Amino acid sequence: MRAAPAFQVTLLRFGAWRGGVLSITALSMLSLAGWLATRESTVDAVGAAMVVVAVAATAVCIALLARSLLRCPPIELRWDGRTWSVGAPERAAAPPLAGEMSVAIDLGAWMLLRFVPESTGRPLWLPVQRRGLAAHWHALRCAVHAPHRREPADAAPE
Repeated sequence: MRAAPAFQVTLLRFGAWRGGVLSITALSMLSLAGWLATRESTVDAVGAAMVVVAVAATAVCIALLARSLLRCPPIELRWDGRTWSVGAPERAAAPPLAGEMSVAIDLGAWMLLRFVPESTGRPLWLPVQRRGLAAHWHALRCAVHAPHRREPADAAPE
């Protein structure tokens, strides 16, 4: 079995991810507003005020979550034929994290990848789109979809 060829890409474009997050945020806010507008007012004034406060708190939580999901710093993604590594391109002094990569969502021109570092085990979610990676897109898709065998570092390749 042949492994996918080694490559390195820097993820800089996140337009599809940001568009999706903003769309879901807008739909969530609209559904909250719609629910609040069509709600029957059979409760007293105190109950109505509590409902408005709860809806406002929910809206704030949705906005904060969306804000945190919109932040996507550049990420350097490497596949050496055996292991994945992820690092920040601007921090050359910090070593990249090695770990396992899997595909969570694949929409053809956009993927959501799940990277689990060997050191921490806390997953890192990577939104990846074809735009800006056209030259490496096929190699990236082959590498993330190919079955990976974990071989010892001293094992001879087949």
